Amino acid sequence: MFDTDLAVSATDGTLLAGTLTLPAGSGPHPAVVLLHGSGPVDRDGNAGKLVQNLGAPLATALAAQGIATLRYDRRGVGATPGRWRTSGFTGNCEDAAAAVRALSAHPAVGSVGVVGHSEGALHAMTLAARADVRAVVLLAGFAGQGEDALRRQARSVFDGLPAPVRLLRRPLGALGNRVLAKVKRTETDVARIAGLPLNVRWMREMLAHDTRAELAAIKVPVLAVTGGKDRQVDPADLAEIHRLVPAGAETHRVPDLTHLLRRDPGRHRIGSYRRLLREPVDADLLALVAGWLAARLTH
Repeated sequence: MFDTDLAVSATDGTLLAGTLTLPAGSGPHPAVVLLHGSGPVDRDGNAGKLVQNLGAPLATALAAQGIATLRYDRRGVGATPGRWRTSGFTGNCEDAAAAVRALSAHPAVGSVGVVGHSEGALHAMTLAARADVRAVVLLAGFAGQGEDALRRQARSVFDGLPAPVRLLRRPLGALGNRVLAKVKRTETDVARIAGLPLNVRWMREMLAHDTRAELAAIKVPVLAVTGGKDRQVDPADLAEIHRLVPAGAETHRVPDLTHLLRRDPGRHRIGSYRRLLREPVDADLLALVAGWLAARLTH
């Protein structure tokens, strides 16, 4: 296995700095684009102090199965120029499509799939619906409209807070509704909401995005995995993903697995994230994803 730099040329000419991990042996190799969650994330899924380190372990596990991996820094992050706060949800998906095209054109690469986590899973659904890829893995993806998923996420996070804070459910819920209404009225890329500069373009587009039509248009094999203790995505959506994909999807609701793709056997809260990030990505999950893709991309 070895890493090499690979820059992806986006539709507007921006070069997305990335790493292509190639397995041992001569090609062409089957390959996947790895798409991370939301925010200013680099090629390994890290955003400032939130160090998830998802890219390298996934690339290593896939390389052991003979599969190459391309991962890249989002706009305005790492070695990629630009401003991440002005990047929209739709633009992120267009960049992901550019990465698939770049990977497909690489001389060392054969068939191409996509592995998406969180927001990346939503873009993976879009790419699969366009038949740009041969197989798709959805890690913590939802089935439905973005606003509904965001509201469910807010309720789940709130339920994990200390009891004194939960007493403020009604006034905080009203505040949240006012914030969402203000976001929907914006027309700029960035706006100050509650005193903070927010990427409101991304929020508007994500709130309106509905994954169900895309799931219903997918004709390639789908593996969907969500943790039983995911606080950000409803594990029950796995049944809807399976129902919507015409050929069905292979789904796994993994006990104790969290949104960070680490397991937490105790009572899981958002406050557990810092502790969990000191642990490695779940080995069984890596083996499941790598084995599933090997069976579909190498034959």
